[in-house]
Amino acid sequence: MMKFQRRQFLQLVAGAAAIPATSRIASAQAYPARPVRARDRYTPGGSADLTARLMGQWLSEKLGQSFIIENRPGGGTNIATEQALRATPDGYTLLLVAPANAINATLYDKLPFDFMKEMEPIAGIIRFPNVVVVHPALPIKSIPELIAYAKANPGQAQHGVIRQRIHDPHVG
Repeated sequence: MMKFQRRQFLQLVAGAAAIPATSRIASAQAYPARPVRARDRYTPGGSADLTARLMGQWLSEKLGQSFIIENRPGGGTNIATEQALRATPDGYTLLLVAPANAINATLYDKLPFDFMKEMEPIAGIIRFPNVVVVHPALPIKSIPELIAYAKANPGQAQHGVIRQRIHDPHVG
């Protein structure tokens, strides 16, 4: 049988007595208690904006508080990213991230923030398909082979991003 010192016993009793009061305080601090701002890194009207606005509407309906979508385009998405990372870390400024954020973390030598260390992911809302293609004449069949080829042939491997708009015959 374990023996308690009088002081330990009193601390245990005081702690147990405080639990109901603590749970009332915690439940009184419901989130969100005021409007939430979600930063979108792109201009209004695009797919990222549409995704942000649909999520904002859904969250507003579910949580009973406004979710305001703020478009902050520019700087290769770094403007909105920095603004969100510099905001008060209270859960009332969110950033909708995409592959561009991870790419920028490796693309730019001197960003005024460390995206991977300063951000905290809270939810995934969409998946982006990304495809890497190479000319069929190259001896490359995988990403590791592509990396090895680029390292073995410095200055020879050319790369770029191709964005193709898919034409839907049912839409004007």
